[in-house]
Amino acid sequence: MDLRNKKILVTGSDGFIGSHLVEGLMDKGCQVRAFVFYNSFNSWGWLEELSTEKLSHVDVFAGDIRDPNGVRKAIEGMEIVFHLAALIAIPFSYHSPDSYVDTNIKGTLNVLQAARDEGCERVLVTSTSEVYGTAQYVPIDEKHPFQGQSPYSATKIGADRIADSFYRSFNTPVTIVRPFNTYGPRQSARAVIPTIITQLLAGTEKIKLGNLHPTRDFNYVKDTVAGFIAIAESENTIGEEINIASQEEISIGQLAQLIIDEINPAAWTVCDDVRVRPEKSEVERLLGSNEKIRRMTGWRTETSLKQGIRETVKWFKDENNLRKYKWDRYNV
Repeated sequence: MDLRNKKILVTGSDGFIGSHLVEGLMDKGCQVRAFVFYNSFNSWGWLEELSTEKLSHVDVFAGDIRDPNGVRKAIEGMEIVFHLAALIAIPFSYHSPDSYVDTNIKGTLNVLQAARDEGCERVLVTSTSEVYGTAQYVPIDEKHPFQGQSPYSATKIGADRIADSFYRSFNTPVTIVRPFNTYGPRQSARAVIPTIITQLLAGTEKIKLGNLHPTRDFNYVKDTVAGFIAIAESENTIGEEINIASQEEISIGQLAQLIIDEINPAAWTVCDDVRVRPEKSEVERLLGSNEKIRRMTGWRTETSLKQGIRETVKWFKDENNLRKYKWDRYNV
């Protein structure tokens, strides 16, 4: 499918990956409507980081993914929907699970029902590697069992299954896109890489983290965006669940040392008990298979972890960016 001039809605466009995806789609010549979370500050989140020139060509729609009426209005006239809007912080899901059900499950249902009624050509629903839980085998392919080890992951499993049911029940052209751990400029302070970088750039040498032994599979945000676009461009991906993974893993401790070496080799890590997840909730190992996305779309990782970390650190070193982060707090 040629995406040029396609009318595309991106939910969650005020977020980390969503704002980068809006840019990537605009570079493809798409007509983008950006769904942002309505708030009294009239903030468009990270979307405001786009240039004035780019923003002038974006149709910004403020609403709430939990409201079916607003979602239906946003999808009117759209040909393709990239659904990224979600609550994603795992620690916050421990004490506010209701909000995750409302946003991640009901919000996805709102998108699917509206897209079905509108006759959209494609609906890409964003999943997460967290749906797999701790790896039962590696690399984790799309046939790996699901295990909801947090309320967040459980609601994403629910959203995925509802999305799949719309494809099977109503032939809605749904694809479930499953990124592994994405990082890069604009990422939330709730994620591990910004947590490490901001503490180091603030000058502290004692870097507070949770468990250091779990492993993760990291993708630079531009590679993740390229994966979304490649999946949308392929007609063969309808009805599929597809990982976006580097197929490489690194422990949190090794990752921290990599960033420490880049910024301040004199620093060291300590385990902060408040940041440690409950034992049965911690996902111990994530290493994804990218065989399916490579086979179906030709997508490949372009950015090494070291390259991506350098680009991310460079962005955070800009005082205008760094001041937006509360490095001295545990951001739940």
